[in-house]
Order: sequence, then C-alpha cells, then structure tokens
Amino acid sequence: MQDYIQFAKKNGVTLLNEGACQFCGAKTKRGIHECIEIFNVGFQDVDFAKSENHIYRFYIVDAHTLQHSEIHGRWSNHFHLSRLHLIFKYKVRWTYKLSPLLSEHLNKYKLKHANEVLQSPPVNQRGDLTSASVLEQMGDESQLKNVIENWAREVYQVWANHHPVADKVAKLFLS
Repeated sequence: MQDYIQFAKKNGVTLLNEGACQFCGAKTKRGIHECIEIFNVGFQDVDFAKSENHIYRFYIVDAHTLQHSEIHGRWSNHFHLSRLHLIFKYKVRWTYKLSPLLSEHLNKYKLKHANEVLQSPPVNQRGDLTSASVLEQMGDESQLKNVIENWAREVYQVWANHHPVADKVAKLFLS
C-alpha cells in the first residue's frame, strides 16, 4: 500500500513541511505531516468502544480523508462520501462489517463509471472543523462526540455537489 507521500507525488502535489495544513487549513506547525500525525495517533485515547457502532471512528476517517483527498486513491472520495451519505441521508447504522459490502458495491459502480473523478473542493475550503480542532476537545467526551459529528457533517456538506453520485452508490448498496 502506498503511503500518503507517495500518493501526493503520484497526484503531482508537493507537500509542505511547515505551517498550516495545505489541504484542510488546520493550524499546524508542520503542515500536512502534523495533520496526519493527529489523525493517526491523536485520537488513540478516545474510548470508541463505548460509542454505539463505533460511529465516531467512521466520522473521523471519512471527514479526514475527504479533507485530504490529494493523498488518497482516486476512488477513496467515492467510498468515504458514500458512507457518510448512507449514514446521514439514509440513517444506516454503520458497523465495521458494512464497509467491505460498500466496497463491493462501489466496485460494481466503477465498472460503468471507470473514468469518473470526484473533484475535491478547493483547498482550505473543506470545512472549518479539522482534526486539530477536534483534538482541542479531548477531555470532554460528550463535547468531543458533538465536534466529531459536526466535523463529519460539515465536510459532507462541502461535498454537496457530489451527493448525486454518492446517492447512486448508496442505492446500489441499499438494493
């Protein structure tokens, strides 16, 4: 599996090593690298096991991935946006075992839409909340859950022009 630096290079993106995150605008000192570090280790102390269906873990993964689409594979946007669409629009109670099923249906969708690309919203316009702003809420579990859900909803709305595509994938999944 390629790491995010390789994906950025493959996508023709030069990663900045200092300042705010060049994609989501998080107030970091080491740019995207710190943003990735927050994502990978910053939420380890959150007890998601107590959260119904681990929904907050999915919110974090989907929001972060959609805010940093240049460092992920091309179909990643489809997957993460479709999962949020299923959760928010269709009220699917997401579990870990549903993700491989969504991947299966996305693979079927890809067969007929092989050249489709979801264009990312402009950098620094992918929602006001970021992994760094979520990290600031560590310590107050009820507030943390609200911020995480708001982060996911905000990012989902920023991608609104692609909701019709997410709805097609969602309907395949639901059928």
